[in-house]
Amino acid sequence: MRDRPDAIMLFAAGFGTRMRHLTADRPKPLVKVAGHTLLDHALAQTDGVALTRKVVNSHYFPDQIKAHLANRPDVTVIHEGGEILETGGGLKNALPVLENSPVFTMNTDAVWQGENPLQALLDAWEPNKMDALLLCVPKENAIAHMGTGDFTITDDGRLNYGPGDIYSGAQIVQTDRLHEISETSFSLKQLWAKLLDSKRMYGLRYTGKWCDVGSPEGVELAETMLRTPDV
Repeated sequence: MRDRPDAIMLFAAGFGTRMRHLTADRPKPLVKVAGHTLLDHALAQTDGVALTRKVVNSHYFPDQIKAHLANRPDVTVIHEGGEILETGGGLKNALPVLENSPVFTMNTDAVWQGENPLQALLDAWEPNKMDALLLCVPKENAIAHMGTGDFTITDDGRLNYGPGDIYSGAQIVQTDRLHEISETSFSLKQLWAKLLDSKRMYGLRYTGKWCDVGSPEGVELAETMLRTPDV
C-alpha cells in the first residue's frame, strides 16, 4: 500500500440509456461535448496529474473504446464481457492492473471547469486518517443534475448520506476491503458502507463548476458552461 495514488480507474462500461439517440451507435464515453469525447475530457484531467497507470473499462461497443484509445499507450482497456460489473465490480476486476492501493476513480460522464479535480483530491488526501476521499459539488456549482444531493459533510470533513452536496464521480479510495465483497457485480456503495462504518470516509467540496452529462440536454449545458469564462 502506498500513501499517494499513482493509478486511476475510469468507468466507461455503462449503456448510457439516458442519452437516448446519442448512444444508439456508440458508447456514452464517446459522445462529444465541444468537439471532444467525454472520455477525452476525463483523460485530460488525468494528464494533469502524475500517474503510472490509467485503466478504462468497456462493455457497450467495446471495440469503439479500444479503437479510440489505440494511440494512447498509457491507457489500458479492460473489456468486461457478460454481465455489467457496475462500479464496485469493475474496480475489483481491475485491481490486478491497478496494482497498488489507494487509487483514483472517475466517472466519464461529466465535464469540469476550474481546478483539476484529481489534483484537488491529491492535495487534500490524508492517508493516515482516510480510506476514501470523495469530491463533492455544492448544488450551486452543479449543472444539469436534478437530484437533491448525495452527502452531507461534517465540520471535520467526514461524509454521511443525505441531501446536500452531489458526488462528482471522482475520488481517491483504498481498495483493500473490496476483497471482503464476494459478489462479482456490485456498486461502490457496498464498499462505501464499510468505510462509513469505520468513519474513514471523507468529502471535499469542489470549487469549480461541474456538469453532469447524462442526457442530451446535459451535452448542451456542458457546452454552454465551457463557453462561459471561469471567473
